[in-house]
Amino acid sequence: MAFSVSGKTIIVTGAANGIGLAIARSFADRGANVMCADMDEARLKDELGSQLDEGNMRYFAGDLRQRLTIANLISATIDAFDQVDVLVNASRQVMTTDVMDVEDTSVEVLLEQNMMTSLRLTQQVAKRMIKQAGEQTEGTVGTIVNLSSIAARSSRPELMGYSIASAAMEQMTRSMALALAPNRIRVNAVAFGSVMSASLQAAMIEHSDWRDEIEEKTPLGRVAGPGELVDVVQFLASDASAFMTGEVVTVDGGRSLLDPISAPAH
Repeated sequence: MAFSVSGKTIIVTGAANGIGLAIARSFADRGANVMCADMDEARLKDELGSQLDEGNMRYFAGDLRQRLTIANLISATIDAFDQVDVLVNASRQVMTTDVMDVEDTSVEVLLEQNMMTSLRLTQQVAKRMIKQAGEQTEGTVGTIVNLSSIAARSSRPELMGYSIASAAMEQMTRSMALALAPNRIRVNAVAFGSVMSASLQAAMIEHSDWRDEIEEKTPLGRVAGPGELVDVVQFLASDASAFMTGEVVTVDGGRSLLDPISAPAH
């Protein structure tokens, strides 16, 4: 079946909570071998419990901003499942920016955490995909799915760093799609807005008025659950999207069709 991920080996980063967790669980339920990667080992164990280190789910805890940690993640995946077919870069951080504070480091932090980590992981996983393909001359060698945000195309001053990092992620997606196309590796992204991610939940605690504002400015009138993003990610990870690369698919309940700066974007 074209939409199936059964039998594929998939690395999902940011898999300890929110959207990353929903993606990892769904893929495992649908027959994929899933390596759940996150910095928070305790949360991985709490959320996934008895599913870890048995059957088709494993976990890896470490700081993926470190190059050695990335190498160790790939090695752990190969040891567990022999190959890597799909990478989902779902690890993201959201923080606010004080645009007039010269000591503010949010832009650097978010570029490193949200874009550079995904870029380095993409590079190393792509090398492994090319190696394991060997003499294969037909079909997709591997698939990479990045998570971005509609903040890449709109912004509020306090989300400047997050918007810059999201825009960089989307441009990285396009550039890597072109670079890896000759090797038959596809790279796409999902830009979302009105989805109840862990970062949006945290932001709503700090900004209690944001939920009402988001719902008011979303044509579908609600905030989606993480599970509603899963099917889009699965589509991009599956052979159903075999002729798609370099695309950024928007999943936001129609928010980006309206005034782009009228509501916070996560």
